[in-house]
Amino acid sequence: MIRTQLQLTEQQARALKREAGQRGVSIAEIIRQALDQYLSQGPSDVRRQRAMRSIGGYRSGRSNVSEDHDAHLADAFKA
Repeated sequence: MIRTQLQLTEQQARALKREAGQRGVSIAEIIRQALDQYLSQGPSDVRRQRAMRSIGGYRSGRSNVSEDHDAHLADAFKA
């Protein structure tokens, strides 16, 4: 393994210590597991998560978007 150093906020350090204690593993193991999970996500997973977070965050000003979404998309992508 390669030793590295990182800085955490006090809140992050407390949460990591608590989680490690509950799981019975080291803080380093928690960080390695989280990093493995993050790195295993493909670009499409990241885009999908970003898209899901944006749902409901915008207003089109149109009242029928959910019913006529195909027509609205076709209009938006006309060349």
